[in-house]
Amino acid sequence: MKHGEAINIIFRNSSPSFYDILDITISLKNIESNLTLSVKSLLNLAKIFQLSKELRDYFYKDFLDPFEYPILSDLFSQLYTNKGICDKVFSCILDETTLADNASKNLQSIRKQKRNLEQDIKNKLNDFIHSSSYSKYIQEPIVTIRNDRFVIPIKESYKSKIKGFVHDISNAGSTVFIEPITIFDMNNELNQLKILEELEIEKILQELTQLFYPYIENLKNDYELIGKLDFIFAKAKYAKSIHAFIPQINTSMEIHLIEARHPLIDPDKVVPISLDLGKDFSCLLITGPNTGGKTVTLKTVGLLTFMACSGLAIPCKEQSSIYVFDSIFTDIGDNQSIQESLSTFSSHMLNVIKIVENATSNSLVLVDELGSGTDPLEGANLAISILEYLKNLGCLVIATTHYQELKQYSLVSNGFKNASVEFDLSTLSPTYRLLIGIPGKSNAFEISEKLGLKKEIIEKAKSFMTHEQINFEELLKNIYDNKSILDKEKLELEKELQHVSELRKSLEEQEKAIKEQSENLIHDSKIKAKNILLDAKEEANDLIKKMNQTSDIKELNQLRNQLNKEIKEIYFEKENFSSVDQNEVLKPEDIFPNMPVFITNLGQNGIVISQISKSNEVQVQIGNIKTYVNIKYLQKIKDFKLNPKVSSSYSNILKSKNIHTEINVIGLNVEEATFVVDKFLDDCSLAKLSTVRIVHGKGTGKLREGIHKFLKNHPHVKSFRIGTYGEGEMGVTIVELK
Repeated sequence: MKHGEAINIIFRNSSPSFYDILDITISLKNIESNLTLSVKSLLNLAKIFQLSKELRDYFYKDFLDPFEYPILSDLFSQLYTNKGICDKVFSCILDETTLADNASKNLQSIRKQKRNLEQDIKNKLNDFIHSSSYSKYIQEPIVTIRNDRFVIPIKESYKSKIKGFVHDISNAGSTVFIEPITIFDMNNELNQLKILEELEIEKILQELTQLFYPYIENLKNDYELIGKLDFIFAKAKYAKSIHAFIPQINTSMEIHLIEARHPLIDPDKVVPISLDLGKDFSCLLITGPNTGGKTVTLKTVGLLTFMACSGLAIPCKEQSSIYVFDSIFTDIGDNQSIQESLSTFSSHMLNVIKIVENATSNSLVLVDELGSGTDPLEGANLAISILEYLKNLGCLVIATTHYQELKQYSLVSNGFKNASVEFDLSTLSPTYRLLIGIPGKSNAFEISEKLGLKKEIIEKAKSFMTHEQINFEELLKNIYDNKSILDKEKLELEKELQHVSELRKSLEEQEKAIKEQSENLIHDSKIKAKNILLDAKEEANDLIKKMNQTSDIKELNQLRNQLNKEIKEIYFEKENFSSVDQNEVLKPEDIFPNMPVFITNLGQNGIVISQISKSNEVQVQIGNIKTYVNIKYLQKIKDFKLNPKVSSSYSNILKSKNIHTEINVIGLNVEEATFVVDKFLDDCSLAKLSTVRIVHGKGTGKLREGIHKFLKNHPHVKSFRIGTYGEGEMGVTIVELK
């Protein structure tokens, strides 16, 4: 299933980021009709290509193998991206209503003239306002705009003193807004520039619109694919949030639920249920007291079956299995109505009649309190008849009831099975544990006594029961008590098995640690042996040098004895460690790049990272150091396990060849994100990248603040800033590396 692959991905990686994209139907029709799109529509289309690129970058990461996700790989591979169009649109547009000045040279020139002229007009009006000749006529020393022209507020009584045009009058009539004659031509020139600006904007928008014309089908396809992927990952994120798994879909018309949980009940409080329906029996009858446990079971089975049939993951164990029914019928709750003269029995029976008329052999039927609300004997017999009909029809049925007749019928009839919800009499509360195979007791007498009903009333009620009824209730009590004992013993056994499993795991970990310790000791012993041999060789050379420099017989004998002693020690040490060095000598034709080797003259493991040169040397990586070594000092390593530091360095060498310039940490907490970002910056620095992007999303801003605090002291970071429009704005940080 598609969202099954998506669940797998979001557990290994963060969820992909989806942002709002408006419906593009009208925009595409306008393009086809050679109409010019608005700034907002152009941005929306560019965002589709941009989001397509981000989704492809998300999926085709180094550590994700597309072949592991064939269904999603097919969807992601169809996404079309166009960096050229995105760059052009985002460089020309500032926001949903504004074009950038550099959208064209002509627009830049017009806006510059416009700003200069506006400033000239304001300066001239300010001089006018603050002049000694006119200041007394001014209502308020400000420059404002009326009818798209710059004006000044003049007291109504002095309007004849100012030569100009009246564009507006205040509500009170005390102020008139006059355009002085001295700036009339300047205002006209400004309006002319505004017209030229609008014409230039229209021209730019038309050019940007034409960019999308050849890619109409790509836009349609991307829009549809983004919708599908958004839907798939939404289901996957929901599955992750409720700890759900994808059930197996069977064709044998069975429901097999293991530790299923109702998704709307608090996970810390919900009690899982397990049941099998359709294999050994097709009709499950749940009995017991009125505590809510029976109805919760019905709703859990119904809701989870609906979810699975709708393609959603369900909160249960992975081994659970569901059949895809043609219809699921339910009669849960009491729909009695005074207006429609419906009693409890009538409302239930109307629903049951519809179920009986429409159910097929591929249906699931869930009925609560079947046959209730009428005479107990008639209701019980009617319920048995309905259940028998549905079973013979081939339906799977789960029903709840209080009737003892139904419990007895289920015990002796093929295809039926009793079940009950466990009840704790000491607390008068249900445990919500579903017990398959055991009919439930109503516990009416016990509950009434616990609640305080007089004992003589309870004893009198018991006396009305027949001998057969008493025997049956006692049988139920014995079965229930025995089941409780067996469950306790089973729980103790499971605890013991868990303890044994933990002990075995602990022993395996200890064995692994001892093995690693042994390997480290052998490695250290090799180095120690090499050092001992080198030290001994130097001492022997010093002794020989001294022997050559002296002629004293006594001293020569002493030096000779000391030399013999050193030779014996060298031989002894060599014998002790010769069995450790089991590496094979390499021939030139056996040496190749990426090959792990032991360098004898350095006593270290390394990785070959070059071909053999004419001087019979190769470059090797030892930890963070690269050096050239003659091939005569190289040996093949048996059972080689790369030192973690060497492995990390070598991994960095390989990774630097394919490093990405962006990382997405949305969904991580600050601690997780800083760890991932730190590794990412190390890789980018090794790859000698200059600028990278960190996608952290907008959210509450805590993740962004934590990352910025971390970046301030990072050794690879030269500077960083929030993304601009088209780069992701507050959801992205742009980092410049040293």
